[in-house]
Amino acid sequence: MTILDEISAYTKERVAVKKANLPPTELKKMANDLPKGNFPFERSLRKNSLSFICECKKASPSKGIIADDFPYLKIASEYEEAGADALSVLTEPKWFLGKDAYLKEISGITTIPVLRKDFTVDEYMIYEAKCLGASAVLLICSILSPEQIRTYLGICRELGISALVETHSEEEIGTALACDAGIIGVNNRNLKDFSVDTNISTRLRRLIPETVLFVSESGVKDAEDVKRVKEAGANAVLIGETLMRAKNKKEKLKELKSLI
Repeated sequence: MTILDEISAYTKERVAVKKANLPPTELKKMANDLPKGNFPFERSLRKNSLSFICECKKASPSKGIIADDFPYLKIASEYEEAGADALSVLTEPKWFLGKDAYLKEISGITTIPVLRKDFTVDEYMIYEAKCLGASAVLLICSILSPEQIRTYLGICRELGISALVETHSEEEIGTALACDAGIIGVNNRNLKDFSVDTNISTRLRRLIPETVLFVSESGVKDAEDVKRVKEAGANAVLIGETLMRAKNKKEKLKELKSLI
C-alpha cells in the first residue's frame, strides 16, 4: 500500500466520523443555502501573466514538519500582500497537520480565493469546503474514478466553486479532459513515491488545450523553475514548501516572480 492509499483510506474514515456528527442532507442544505459562488478561483487564473497559488502548509509526508511556528493567518496575509493570486490551505490532519479551522479562518480574512487542499474522496467534502469558505477543491485523478470526477465537477458547478483536477500522467490527462475539467493541474511530485520532476509539467502541457487552465504543482524552488513552467505554457504555479521555509515570505515571492 502506498502512502497515497493510506491517506485516502484514512480520509474515508474521517468523512465517516463527520457524517455521524453532521448528516450529509444537513450539510448539503447548509452549502446550498449559501450564495452561489462566481468561480473566483478560476477567474484569478485567467490573466495574461502567470498566476501564483501560495500554500499554507505545516507539514508533509515526505518532509515531516515544515513549519514549527505556523501563524497561518499572518502567513495568508503576507501572501496576499505580496501579490498572491490565490491561496491553498491544507486541511488533511494526520500527514499534513492541517485543520478545517485554518481554511475557515483564512477564507474569512482574505480577499483572494482559497483552494481547499485535501484528498477529496466523497462529495461530502465538497459541500463541506463550500461551508468552510473555499472557492475551489482538489480532485486527484489517481484516487477517483472518472464517474466520481464527473459527479464532483457537477456539484462544484452547482455551488459556484472551482475544481483543480490533479494529474501525473498522460492517461490521467485524458481522464480529466474526458470529464470536462476546466482546470487541470500536473503534480510534479509523484504521490506514490514523492520523487519530483518539474519536467513532467513541460511534457504534459502539450496534451492540454489552451482553453483549459493549466497549473504546475510542486517542486518549484527558485525563479528559474518558475520561468521554466511559464515557458512550458502554465497559467499558474502552486508553490508550497519553498515559501513555507522562507523567513521572509514577501521577499521570497518577489524573488520567484523576478524572471517572469
